[in-house]
Amino acid sequence: MHTKDRIATAMGESMRVRGYSASGITGVLAEAGAPNGSLYHHFVGGKRDVAGYSLRRMGQAYEELLTGLLADHRSLADAVESVFAAAASYMKESGWLNMCPVSTVAGEVASCELELRRVLAEIFESWTEHGVRSVQAYGLSAEAARRCTLAMIAALEGSFVLARTVRSTEPVEAAGHMVASYCATLGAVTSEL
Repeated sequence: MHTKDRIATAMGESMRVRGYSASGITGVLAEAGAPNGSLYHHFVGGKRDVAGYSLRRMGQAYEELLTGLLADHRSLADAVESVFAAAASYMKESGWLNMCPVSTVAGEVASCELELRRVLAEIFESWTEHGVRSVQAYGLSAEAARRCTLAMIAALEGSFVLARTVRSTEPVEAAGHMVASYCATLGAVTSEL
């Protein structure tokens, strides 16, 4: 792995565990096995630039995961339930790791780091656009698919916080059932799989 990627990976892991503010560059570089001068060689803007780059990479990985989890189910409700069930299972198996560093950083910097807020908004909008396409495959209009996707993303992110805090998958499972029921009311049809 190239130095730039090692730094970005270390920054992503640090933000997932500690958030943006508590992610010190010295620790990130040490974790990446990168010399101090390499940060500004690869990320001219320093911490903010490496954070933005790392968040975009993580955002894309989560986008691909969500798209894959939504595919190939008999109904949209089944697809939504499977997304939440997979998240709940992974969260428990991982020892309640923070599932989404994107959301963690968004909550932390939305009011104070305009550049990162813009990066995070782009990530959330990209998730929404890809989710809409996946959800439309189950027969929803673009408008209904957007509502369903936004509900799914919001419920996932909120239920992750609650589940990690109470150390239970119940909030994620309940959110999945609620969103699946909601999306089913939006006019989804059964897929011909």
